[in-house]
Amino acid sequence: MRGKIFYIILLAFAVVHAAGPAQAVLPDEVLADPVLEIRARTLSAQLRCLVCQNETIDESTVPLARDLRLLVRERLVAGDSDRQVLDFLVARYGDFILLKPRLSARTMLLWFAPLLIFLGAAGWLVVVARRNSGGLAVSPLTAEEENRLARLLEDERKQD
Repeated sequence: MRGKIFYIILLAFAVVHAAGPAQAVLPDEVLADPVLEIRARTLSAQLRCLVCQNETIDESTVPLARDLRLLVRERLVAGDSDRQVLDFLVARYGDFILLKPRLSARTMLLWFAPLLIFLGAAGWLVVVARRNSGGLAVSPLTAEEENRLARLLEDERKQD
């Protein structure tokens, strides 16, 4: 019985999740030309909703996302290339509108910060390990310790 309930809940979640993003684009937004509509959907999937910030404009139902979807479609109908549409929106709203920001001088830190943090942490671990290895160094035996070791080894040989 538990297994059936689990699968019913899983199926319901999958249906709700799969249907969610498709509801954002309203019928009056859809372009008559299917090729342009596919391009519009592809571009909309790359653009961040400035209100929701964790959704694409294709998924978001807020009025600003609708306005941006319409703007993308207007630009495509006017003959802009995909790159020109993205450039227009970046010029207007900044790199933040892109879900995957471009690599540029302004976004360099964003792209390389994880690598810099990793290298910094690795360097710090090397420094700490070297400092601690000095405390584990073996000092030479004193004359008394050498004599005691020699006696112990001699006693062990006698027992064999």
